[in-house]
Amino acid sequence: MAFEFERKQSIVVVGGGPGGYEAALSGAQLGAEVSIVERVGIGGNAVLTDVVPSKTLIATAEAAGRVADAADLGVQFYATGESGKTVTPRIAVNLAAVNNRVADLSRQQSDDMRDELEAAGVRIIEGEGRLEGAHTVVVSTGIGKEAHHTDFETLEADTIVLAVGARPRVLPSAPVDGERILTWTQLYGLKELPEHLIVVGSGVTGAEFASAYSLLGGRVTLVSSRDQVLPGEDADAAAIIERVFRRSGMTVLNKSRAESVARDGEGVVVKLQDGREITGSHCLLAVGSIPNTGDLGTEKAGVQLAPSGHIRVNRVARTSVPNIYAVGDCSDVLPLASVAQMQGRTAVFHAMGDAVSPLELRNVTSNIFTQPEVATIGWNQKQIEEGLTRGVIYKVPLEQNPRAKMRGIKDGFVKLFASAGSGTVIGGVIVAPQASELALSLALAVEHRLTVDQVARAFAVYPSLSTSITDAARAMHIVQ
Repeated sequence: MAFEFERKQSIVVVGGGPGGYEAALSGAQLGAEVSIVERVGIGGNAVLTDVVPSKTLIATAEAAGRVADAADLGVQFYATGESGKTVTPRIAVNLAAVNNRVADLSRQQSDDMRDELEAAGVRIIEGEGRLEGAHTVVVSTGIGKEAHHTDFETLEADTIVLAVGARPRVLPSAPVDGERILTWTQLYGLKELPEHLIVVGSGVTGAEFASAYSLLGGRVTLVSSRDQVLPGEDADAAAIIERVFRRSGMTVLNKSRAESVARDGEGVVVKLQDGREITGSHCLLAVGSIPNTGDLGTEKAGVQLAPSGHIRVNRVARTSVPNIYAVGDCSDVLPLASVAQMQGRTAVFHAMGDAVSPLELRNVTSNIFTQPEVATIGWNQKQIEEGLTRGVIYKVPLEQNPRAKMRGIKDGFVKLFASAGSGTVIGGVIVAPQASELALSLALAVEHRLTVDQVARAFAVYPSLSTSITDAARAMHIVQ
């Protein structure tokens, strides 16, 4: 329902990514006068150069992987050669076609989001916005036009939502050229599969792209400065992902910190701190991101930043200035599109006096789109083992699951964490193909504080991968 005010409340959203988009829609839903400022297109970098493109590429890579693994299920592919003899065809990836499809889908998603905003009555302004005070946003428009001039528009607002996102971090010792040394936003211009892709950084982004290009048939070397890939994630999950990487032919260099990356003709040279050199055709830098807050005018408006440059916010996305909110990757909260969306809705609902539930980070589900995927939620095993909470841990290997056997799935598990006293589900990890789809059941259990007995009483389809969740819950009735 829309709230009645003496006049329409005005909201200006700076940034049209997932968080800004949700904030704008929520404001329009509640009857506010909403303007959204975006410089690259609705959806922002998340839709145009980050989340949507990367997950589209990964979906294509998964399809290639399924074809390659089909022989294990008794499905074989043959063709007839010129001599009439049967030959085994080679799986080929047309990367130019793949990346064209990636770009098309990203643009379609952006257009769909723009259409929805316009239908809701949101004013869309193309340009760059910066704060000129607690209630003022100045927008630079006309950038890049043939006249080479910049126009300015001043917007006054009761509420301002900052959703300017982040950009890939680059290193002075690894100058990006967009051809051979690339950030993850630049991969989609490649016309051919890299002969040898060196990925520097084994966090979520590095692991996802290393997995994808390996499945597409490329030679991949993953440079990790830590003991294991995916540092900070569930140790059992990381071990499986690293094992799958190595089994697929990927070279994983642990405890290997990159010192520099340089262009060498039609290739690259990555120098490690221990003196080793790795040569390849391309290098992907996946070493984190930087919030786009440098020229935002936060100091002029009195908005406090963390030392990292992220905007400090509370659990309803409010900044140090009462009428200014910040959502998404520019804020000092989890850099996930789902979190940005929830922050966007929460910020506007709070600003307009609607009921809100403050963000509970422990209820957030995150997913790593490697193959297999890794989904996590809630308390983790390390925290339980260190005594930060009293919990019981139970793990079901996926190889015991009948549906997994039918599909030829060799790697994965479901791990459930429950309170030692009440049996309430407090977290979990799923390592499986499409773990992102299976994770919702755990998210609901954690959000609504279901016990393992309540989860076990739910009817999972047999056979299905989801029975591993109910199997783990049923087993935990015994060990409580």
